[in-house]
Amino acid sequence: MASDTTQQMLETARRAAEATRQLADQAQSYSDQLAQVAAAASSHGLTGGVDPVVFRLAIFALAVFVGYYVVWSVTPALHTPLMSVTNAISSVIVVGALLSVGVDTGADPSDGSSVARWLGFIALALVSVNIFGGFLVTERMLSMYKKKG
Repeated sequence: MASDTTQQMLETARRAAEATRQLADQAQSYSDQLAQVAAAASSHGLTGGVDPVVFRLAIFALAVFVGYYVVWSVTPALHTPLMSVTNAISSVIVVGALLSVGVDTGADPSDGSSVARWLGFIALALVSVNIFGGFLVTERMLSMYKKKG
């Protein structure tokens, strides 16, 4: 009785091993085909990568969608901690904006240092408004939980 069960388990293991070997062979075949396509594309000059601007815009668009769905799915009880985290993120942005504003103006103007200064100044102004507004909203939300009287 035990030998029958053992034989069945061995047969099942052999079938699983054979199926795994067949899948590995198919995967190797697909890999070889992809390598041939890549080699053909390389020889015809079709290996141009994605433009960095397009790549960054794609990341920005994904971040907008993810941020939208994350913020709108937050329960009201978590809005105050979420606002605190937003203020912390904004304070990190302040550091980057200050570094950008502090770019050396004696450098060659064609290297974009004046653009970096102006963008840093705009970022600093917007982040300051965001932090101030965040503290006002947090204070108002916390006052809703205080007992009146």
